[in-house]
Amino acid sequence: MLESLRTQRLLALFFAGLVLLNFPLLALWDRDALILGVPLFPAALFMVWAVLIALLALIVERGDAAQDDG
Repeated sequence: MLESLRTQRLLALFFAGLVLLNFPLLALWDRDALILGVPLFPAALFMVWAVLIALLALIVERGDAAQDDG
């Protein structure tokens, strides 16, 4: 059961990353603006990428802890 839930979460994260890093949504960030001196587009890409990696780590590590308990 836990393996199935973790697989579903990983697939959902994959498809969320696919949608977030695809053209229509990326075009929203293509503006002439700066965030702390960094152009908006690369900053947004980095933040989306970092959030996806953090969520991936959370899913994988949480899954390992749940398997150790049960």
